[in-house]
Amino acid sequence: MAEEDKQLEAAAGRGGLSQSELDDLVASSDTGGRVPSAGIARLIMVVAIIWSLFQLWIASPLPFQLGFGVFNDTEARSFHLAFALFLAFLAYPAARTPVQLALGLGVPILLTVLFIYGAKPGTPVWWVPIVGVSMVAAILAGSPKDRIPPWEWALGILGAAASLYLYVFYDGIATRVGAPILQDYVVAAIGLMILLEATRRALGPALMIVATVFLAYTFLGPMMPGIIAHKGNSLGEVVNHQWITTEGVFGIALGVSTSFVFLFVLFGSLLDKAGAGNYFIQVAFSLMGHMRGGPAKAAVVSSAMTGLISGSSIANVVTTGTFTIPLMKRVGFSAEKAGAVEVASSVNGQIMPPVMGAAAFLMVEYVGIPYFDVVKHAFVPAVISYIALVYIVHLEAMKANMQGLPRAYEPKPLVAWLLSLAFTIAVICGLSFAVYYGMGWMRPAFGDAAGYIVFGLLVLAYLALLFVACREERLKMEDPNAPVTKLPLPGPTIRSGLHFLLPVVVLVWALMVDRLSPGLSAFWAAAFMVFILVTQRPLEAIFRGEGKLGSAVATGVRELIEGLESGARNMIGIGIATATAGIIVGAVSQTGVGSALADVVEVLSGGNIMAILALTAVLSLILGMGLPTTANYIVVSALLAPVIVTLGQQNGLIVPLIAVHLFVFYFGIMADVTPPVGLASFAAAAVSGGDPIRTGVVAFFYSLRTAALPFLFIFNTDLLLINVGWGQGIFVFIIATVAMLLFAAATQGWFLARNRIHETVMLLLVAFTLFRPGYWMDMIAPPFETVPPAQIEQAMAEAQPGDDLRLTVSGLNMVGDPVTFTALLSVPEGETGGDRLLAAGVEYVDRDGKTIIDNVAYGSPAQEAGLDWDQEIVEVLAPVWQPTKYLMYIPALLVLALVVWMQRRRVPAQSPAAA
Repeated sequence: MAEEDKQLEAAAGRGGLSQSELDDLVASSDTGGRVPSAGIARLIMVVAIIWSLFQLWIASPLPFQLGFGVFNDTEARSFHLAFALFLAFLAYPAARTPVQLALGLGVPILLTVLFIYGAKPGTPVWWVPIVGVSMVAAILAGSPKDRIPPWEWALGILGAAASLYLYVFYDGIATRVGAPILQDYVVAAIGLMILLEATRRALGPALMIVATVFLAYTFLGPMMPGIIAHKGNSLGEVVNHQWITTEGVFGIALGVSTSFVFLFVLFGSLLDKAGAGNYFIQVAFSLMGHMRGGPAKAAVVSSAMTGLISGSSIANVVTTGTFTIPLMKRVGFSAEKAGAVEVASSVNGQIMPPVMGAAAFLMVEYVGIPYFDVVKHAFVPAVISYIALVYIVHLEAMKANMQGLPRAYEPKPLVAWLLSLAFTIAVICGLSFAVYYGMGWMRPAFGDAAGYIVFGLLVLAYLALLFVACREERLKMEDPNAPVTKLPLPGPTIRSGLHFLLPVVVLVWALMVDRLSPGLSAFWAAAFMVFILVTQRPLEAIFRGEGKLGSAVATGVRELIEGLESGARNMIGIGIATATAGIIVGAVSQTGVGSALADVVEVLSGGNIMAILALTAVLSLILGMGLPTTANYIVVSALLAPVIVTLGQQNGLIVPLIAVHLFVFYFGIMADVTPPVGLASFAAAAVSGGDPIRTGVVAFFYSLRTAALPFLFIFNTDLLLINVGWGQGIFVFIIATVAMLLFAAATQGWFLARNRIHETVMLLLVAFTLFRPGYWMDMIAPPFETVPPAQIEQAMAEAQPGDDLRLTVSGLNMVGDPVTFTALLSVPEGETGGDRLLAAGVEYVDRDGKTIIDNVAYGSPAQEAGLDWDQEIVEVLAPVWQPTKYLMYIPALLVLALVVWMQRRRVPAQSPAAA
């Protein structure tokens, strides 16, 4: 990505980029920066459209209904990567900086040496130097931006062929798993070298370097330092594991990209081409532009909505920032602060369900929980983070005494506004209940015909909403640098694009209510978007009485083609990133480096759980500076998520796996903000004309709330709605929102007036108490009492069914090393403590004064808790009565009242303008 960095730095230095230059920037970073002749550009477009159609085909029910074109997972993944590799070499020229060139040449040379070193005696290796030299020659030959030379065609075709090898020779490969032939060796070597070169072109050198290091580690295990050494793997083992099976390149990550991610990216692209991006921005401005710092607040809201369309931080910045950043500067924000607000809001689009920058779908596979649960757990932190960012903007506006843009209308009296709001909410609720119960009645009543009836009703709703939209003026993206006389009217602006919400409703309904798979849900949403794109312009021409129906039809078809092409081109980098990340995941599973890494982290952290989390956060930030968010999440979750769970358990903290995965994901997206790399910050500075490093620093401080949330939900899983009902969930949401607003006020140095140091400390303490009241209550009244291990039956008898006993257990792990950890053993029903222990699956004996587990029943709660025979129960912590932790809110609110009182006394004397 060095070339993009230079473009951004140059743009920031000369005060901003033109729209065409911004479009080129997004293309070079997201969709490919090569500008070939018209004929080649058409070929790229055709291949991209075929890829989109292929993905729609395999996601649809049609192959199974028609009985042909059915692909299993491995075959679909091979086609997916083939398209990505072929388009990567056509769309992305290789950077020609000396460092980039040296890295590009170094990888095939290093892999050539490693392949020869790893070959077992008797394995022919004469072909290895030929493959390596060919790669070096192709890279040295040059990579112009205005044409595609023959050697780059060859790289693209060979990369696609190496991927399709698994489809063409699927039956033969299935019969010789673990025993590769010469043909497998050659194809895998070519595939790995070309994949890493495509990674360097499309994503920059960082991911390529990390993957190459892990490949080298796989071969050179015996040469590694003792703590991470392993036996080493031969060329045949690596080829089989990384390319021939689904453990490496063609593993879970590429499978998620094939099955789910492509369709969501395509859906967003189609939605954008239909005009939804412009609609979301205009709606946000009409609703919030009149407030203090209104354009900045509108930027936050529009970026949150645009996050549904674009999974790319830099594309989100450029899409909304070209409109919002100049308007923010007009109402008083500095160039750096305007850019920072846009960066913080755009980057956070990746933590917002339902898509979450593709991480949600990966979590489904890695954590092993339904998609609905992933969205439920991620929802509260994401919404809180956005609310806090709006509040941060408000505080900045208060500091500078900013005013909003002129209203387009006279506001209603408060009572009338509340009545109108209540009526709107009632109508929405009534429609929601009617649709929900109507669908519940329709399916059993009409059977197989229900689907056609639902589609007909959707079409009627679409026609009605589009007719309403056509009665309003067309939304136009005004020049943000022109004088702003008034904002658009909210009512007409909202009505002008309500039909864009229908496909979003289809997507959410399929995911949340019908509980369809993410892939099938995205297919139905994308299919409906195809229908809208084809019909929207002709119907608008009819409803508006404009005539020129043929031209409108052509416009709709053109927008559909552009959406299909854009969706595929946006997927090139993601497809390659997930495939290359598969190399790293495969190396971890093949070498067992995960357990070695746990030892390294434990040594570095001294077993302290906070130190472990801090190390993980830093590693996520460092990796994220060069890796796309998706690849960063795959790598860090594969390496460190199990480590946190294991070491947390050994130190008495039971951490749910989903909390750990969200933890590493949050810090992965922080890297898009953090200097010195943070491409999103450079893009915002290119639009604003501000200093890119200062923009990144300010954006980092605005994003501190995003950095604090992961630490909080690790220790207070209520924030993730784990084992929380609806009533408690609403309570948690309200309290957590208030706490995050107070945290934002403390970190921004302003609440009702400028904070003094002691007031900042008090606000932080109040925020922490609201987030984690149990921390203080546990000090006052410990929730557990220590029971001698020999009295475990008595502890079981005295506990209530459903309570958890915390057992500190000592034994040997799977490789025979001593280990001590904490296990939660749920108390089952039973008349006596002995009966309850047996029901939990535990039998124990006293041996030399020690309580030893003698047997653990298969599939029992005890086995699920990690207990095993011959382990010693070192300590038993039994639950005791404890006052509700929410009593700690009383002193917290009293301290908050004191801060309010102290600051209100200063408000008349210290005007916001003086700040």
